[in-house]
Amino acid sequence: MARHPQFTAFARLLHWAMAALILAMLLIGIGMVGSLGNYGRLVAIHKPLGMVILVLVAVRLVYRLVQPPPPLPRAMPGWQRFFAHASHVLLYLLMFALPLVGWGMLSAAGYPIVLYGAWQLPSILPLDVMLYAWLRCAHTVLAFLLFFLFLAHLGAALLHGLVFRDGVLQSMLPWRSRAERPTVHP
Repeated sequence: MARHPQFTAFARLLHWAMAALILAMLLIGIGMVGSLGNYGRLVAIHKPLGMVILVLVAVRLVYRLVQPPPPLPRAMPGWQRFFAHASHVLLYLLMFALPLVGWGMLSAAGYPIVLYGAWQLPSILPLDVMLYAWLRCAHTVLAFLLFFLFLAHLGAALLHGLVFRDGVLQSMLPWRSRAERPTVHP
């Protein structure tokens, strides 16, 4: 079996780290809504983690522009290429938008974003209760959209890896399958 082109090790590290952070953020967000007892602790984790994701997605986007991803398989139908590219654009937009909307929402409510100790981010929007309410709703809708897109992305990756076996999933895996490892003859 031929070896599939792979993302660089740094791109794979960013991808999997961000996947874990985004999944954690989505679960923490759900926990914040459903847990009054742990709300303060969850918010204290949610805010700085959102800023970490914002920084990482900026790094990831710059890196992707400098180091383009491996090409999609030539045999992939045009409609699949379209949805692959469109979903990636939407994922990047949401990964930028959610932390920024959250930051704006908290700014409009007058809540600080404490990163660590006394270190906090400045407000990016004026104090405005109506703006806060609108941004809170937008943050929730965007989070559900990101969760849906996250699941669709995972489903498409598994489809390519388990059904199509076209190398798309293998290009992002941190390991190579036995069939792809070079055979060493003594």
